[in-house]
Amino acid sequence: MNPDAGLGGRLGLKGSDGVAAEARKRGAEDHSGPRMNSMLTTLAKRIHAAGERIPEIKFVCCGGRMGKEWIPDDLLGELDVVTKPEVETSADDTKAAVTKLIEAEIELLLYAGGDGTTRDIIEALDAEGEPELPLIGIPAGVKMHSGCFAASPNAAAEVLMAWLNDDLLLATTEVLDLDEELYRQGEWRVQMHGEALTPASPRWMQGAKQLIQAESEDEVLEALADHIRDLQDENLLIIWGSGGTLRNIAARLGFEMTLLGIDATRGERIVGTDLNEEGLLNLLQSQSEERVPVLLLLSPMGGQGFLLGRGNLQLSPPVLRLIGLDSILGIVTPAKLATLDRVRIDCGDDDLDAEFRSRRYQKMLQGFRTTRLMRISED
Repeated sequence: MNPDAGLGGRLGLKGSDGVAAEARKRGAEDHSGPRMNSMLTTLAKRIHAAGERIPEIKFVCCGGRMGKEWIPDDLLGELDVVTKPEVETSADDTKAAVTKLIEAEIELLLYAGGDGTTRDIIEALDAEGEPELPLIGIPAGVKMHSGCFAASPNAAAEVLMAWLNDDLLLATTEVLDLDEELYRQGEWRVQMHGEALTPASPRWMQGAKQLIQAESEDEVLEALADHIRDLQDENLLIIWGSGGTLRNIAARLGFEMTLLGIDATRGERIVGTDLNEEGLLNLLQSQSEERVPVLLLLSPMGGQGFLLGRGNLQLSPPVLRLIGLDSILGIVTPAKLATLDRVRIDCGDDDLDAEFRSRRYQKMLQGFRTTRLMRISED
């Protein structure tokens, strides 16, 4: 586990590279450890239920917050601790851990982190001459563009169970990473840093993010902007999710929004810019005192289909509960529709994720006064 992964998410820091200490000073708590613990707890239940059908498993892990601290007590199998990192860790600790795990002759590497963690891991695998060691990533960063991540901690447990049962083949996927310095300045630059092997499962694995571009969508974007313009009112608070689609629509309404942050408008006024979790909670609580209705606009991530849980961790479970699930409107263009047959939710709260899934469908705006229902993934 990378203890620093995901620390900047709710604070709106758009990553954790170089800002982990600042995030902790501002109250950020470990994100990757609890996500790994959730995955392993699910796995333990599945192993208990499967009984003798699952072969004996030997787990090898790091010590402290990079591993053993988050391992459930009732996890089946033998557990070896191969390295004990310092309290404060770095990319070098990740790479050193990979070396120790390879020396322990592991057959699959399970990790919790983000794209930066993945990049460190594949660099270490290449340096050790083991580029074909399969990976399963538990999404725990602010951004996860690489294809070796499961859709959620529970999905990671399902992938590992299927792999243990020899039900999944291995496939090559891209390892991508976003330049966080440029990201914080509002520029989206994703680079491919290599490839990794991972169990192939379109159902449980998220796949690599795709940058969706279409030259002929001006009319569609204008129609989407017209629809939002009709909704604009001083008595409606609109919270704008991140991404190029929503920024493009906002620009047509005269707003200069942050590309990668969360903004808010009332009528023709911007009332919040690049809001973090605390800012959103304060804004929503003040609006609730005025009994102002709220609308949250979200656009799914191209290729992966995530509405929540990738790049918008500021929209935390407490924020989403204040907004209300009925007040969420997805926005999708034809180019994105061509790559998606469902939308995904990974809020980091099992109860809230289950509430989304119980609804089965999410309302999506695809044109002026034209909506459709898209299925919410059950995984």
